[in-house]
Amino acid sequence: MSRKRKPLPILENVTITDIAAEGKSLARVNDMVVFVPFTVPGDVVDLQVRKKKHHYCEAEVIRFIQYSEKREKPFCEHFGICGGCKWQNLPYEEQIKAKQKQVQDQLTRIGKIELPEFHPIMGSQKIKEYRNKLEFGCANKRWYTKEEIAALPPKQEGETGSLTEGAIGFHITGAFDKIYPINKCWLMDNLNNEIRNEIGRYATSHDISYYNIREQHGLLRDIMFRNSNTGEWMVLIQFHYDEEGDHEKALGLLQHIADSFPQISSLLYVNNQKGNDTFGDLDIEVFKGKDYIYETMEDLKFKVGPKSFYQTNTDQAYHLYEVARNFAELNGEELVYDLYTGTGTIANFVAHHSKKVIGIEYVPEAIEDAKVNSEINGIDNTLFYAGDMKDILTDDFIKQHGRPDVIITDPPRAGMHPDVIQVILNAAPKRIVYVSCNPATQARDLALLDCDYKVMQVQPVDMFPHTPHVENVVQLYRR
Repeated sequence: MSRKRKPLPILENVTITDIAAEGKSLARVNDMVVFVPFTVPGDVVDLQVRKKKHHYCEAEVIRFIQYSEKREKPFCEHFGICGGCKWQNLPYEEQIKAKQKQVQDQLTRIGKIELPEFHPIMGSQKIKEYRNKLEFGCANKRWYTKEEIAALPPKQEGETGSLTEGAIGFHITGAFDKIYPINKCWLMDNLNNEIRNEIGRYATSHDISYYNIREQHGLLRDIMFRNSNTGEWMVLIQFHYDEEGDHEKALGLLQHIADSFPQISSLLYVNNQKGNDTFGDLDIEVFKGKDYIYETMEDLKFKVGPKSFYQTNTDQAYHLYEVARNFAELNGEELVYDLYTGTGTIANFVAHHSKKVIGIEYVPEAIEDAKVNSEINGIDNTLFYAGDMKDILTDDFIKQHGRPDVIITDPPRAGMHPDVIQVILNAAPKRIVYVSCNPATQARDLALLDCDYKVMQVQPVDMFPHTPHVENVVQLYRR
């Protein structure tokens, strides 16, 4: 006979005291740290514990006793449901204070190395409509909140069935198969909302099925939007062909969207039969226009395709790369290695200030874009290589191409592989500029570099208002 679980406690009259990781806030009850979402410091609340560990627990608010003076009214109707923008209830000036503290705490606590005084965080110029890329999932059964279910009319006598309304939107927090329909997202120009809502209207009125991720059938699967500071729009729709006639249905939808929104300069589609929504290994079809759009930065143009990585906050990306270029302290005579180069944005951005730049990136399509970006900008002092960083960046590669004077590295959230760090140490550049979207893994890598390199400057940069994510740029000098 299994032991009956003890009910989790309710904590009453608790004051939220600080900002924590992952968009949560925290309180302390006796010796227990309590993590609470969708609250801000100064809120006084009653809490229901949902998960309890030895030294901490996770809880949710069941009653607000007093709202904090710091609390901001969220501007999005979907706040608290879709899983994004968890800090809309926190004034922006408080958000960037919390991000500055997050970078300082993580580099200090995890890195455990000597650090200089940090530069004040660079806040984002835009705090709404700042993204140039959004992805929306499609599901045959939309997610309903408890309040929405309670508001539904009661079933009539003899009525059966379940809630099966299709949805285009975002995943709710922690659920891969639950999509909440989004009417308006404030993170991108409003045209994305107009197009997305029209796709939903057309799909419903023309009997286009929505994807069932558990059973893996249904035609309409995923939608990606990109726009650029040149005024161009890219829309990529992922379909999942199940039966005869699905291709024609897909083409009908695409034609309707092309006719309704002439602003779209790149309308693309793909038949994705895989178990996930990634399309990096699939062939993308062009329905209208071209398979890329352009972004500009200073006097440079960058070609961005559907598979390309490009910083999602265009305006702030310029300031981020400007910091990286300043930290590199280039005088025109340096050999620069740009690791995790993506579409070659940083490589081309610093090329006019360098003797030669070598960029390395895992995605072959991105490397092809990087080469094109050099070509269209008349840059002839760059070389690009595609492949796994730890396989390409070897001691033999450095012998062949020369020891770098400066290494700029902008790895994914997981940070750099230990083998890559060892090759960097062996290469012994004079300076390293480390651009990171995850200060925790950056701190871990800085600790490994600390034997030969000293951190000279630290500059946090906010790329993602209303979220807990923050970029950070570190300058290191060889000891």
